[in-house]
Amino acid sequence: MFDAARISSSRKTPDYIALLAGSAWILLLTSCSSGGAAGAGGAPPPAGRAAGAGAAVAVVAAPVVAKPMAVNVRVVGNVEASSTVEIRAQVTGALLSVGFTEGEEVAAGQLLFTLDSRPFEVALRQVEATVASTTAQAKNVETQLARQADLLKRGLVAQSDFDTTTAQLGALRGTIAANTAAADNARLQLQYTKIVSPVAGRTGALLVHPGALVRANDAAPLVIINQMAPVFVSFALPARLLPQVRNARAGGGLPVKVSPAGATGQDESGTVSFVDNAVDPSTDTVRLKATFANRSRRLWPGAFVDVLIQLSVSENAIVIPSSAVQASQQGQFVYVVKADQTVEVRPVTIGWVEGRESVIQSGVAAGETVVIDGQLRLTPGARVSVKPASGPARSSS
Repeated sequence: MFDAARISSSRKTPDYIALLAGSAWILLLTSCSSGGAAGAGGAPPPAGRAAGAGAAVAVVAAPVVAKPMAVNVRVVGNVEASSTVEIRAQVTGALLSVGFTEGEEVAAGQLLFTLDSRPFEVALRQVEATVASTTAQAKNVETQLARQADLLKRGLVAQSDFDTTTAQLGALRGTIAANTAAADNARLQLQYTKIVSPVAGRTGALLVHPGALVRANDAAPLVIINQMAPVFVSFALPARLLPQVRNARAGGGLPVKVSPAGATGQDESGTVSFVDNAVDPSTDTVRLKATFANRSRRLWPGAFVDVLIQLSVSENAIVIPSSAVQASQQGQFVYVVKADQTVEVRPVTIGWVEGRESVIQSGVAAGETVVIDGQLRLTPGARVSVKPASGPARSSS
């Protein structure tokens, strides 16, 4: 048996739901109608991407300036000793002593090696004795020839005997000359037992030690000496810069500064002393050398150094921060801020870069303003809110 009241309530539920659904549709239609009317009346659109399309983009900008700028070229160079000498023995003998410590500086004419000189002293005495004997024979023949000349005048000696004595004296004089030359050679060989430095420089590793047998003109040198004051720095420049190099040298010299890798302190200063007589066609470069006094011995032969060469000075160069320059498939460009606070894309041609500044050959003029930070958020014609640079600009490329 069922409760009549409960049955009655369940029958009324669908009618109630239908009434609620109808009310919802009425509210929705009313809302849409009022929204359309508001839009027609010019109310602002809802917040979103479209609402921010006209907002100003915050950027950092810097002025384009005209000022003197040095035309500097930076390359990598190699240090070369002004003179490299391989010391070799010119005679064969036992090494008695070494007059230096490997790696130290030696002076020109300083004794480096001493060889056993006794065999050469004996050879010299033998040759000198031969010269003395031949000289005595020649004097005896000269006396005979003088006596025969007097007898020949008186007809007491035959002409043939006089001619024979004359020839004998000539032969002895030739022998004396040869023996004298042999004696000079023996003295020279004796001098070669003492090996001296032909230049002032720094010695390398010592390859022989006392007691070793040293052979004349051996393939391996006894020691290698590098002259380190002065030194040369060799480097290459693009061939297109050759006219500027020649003009700078003709105007009184071309200064060069070098900095050893990892070194601190003041750069070493020198002057270009050599320009090669041909351009290398494989690299389109020309080889140059600069001379440095190197009194402090900071430049070491064989080391690589950073070379800075100042070709000229442009008195009125157009300069912008390098961070303003952007790259695209069409080339390099900058964003120029116009008077109405919008930006314009301007292609530029860069002459050279010096530190954090770029010299512009074409594209902008002095007095204009370029964006140096915030370029990624810009499009041509975008409105910007500019604030001046407070320090070194960050690159946004």
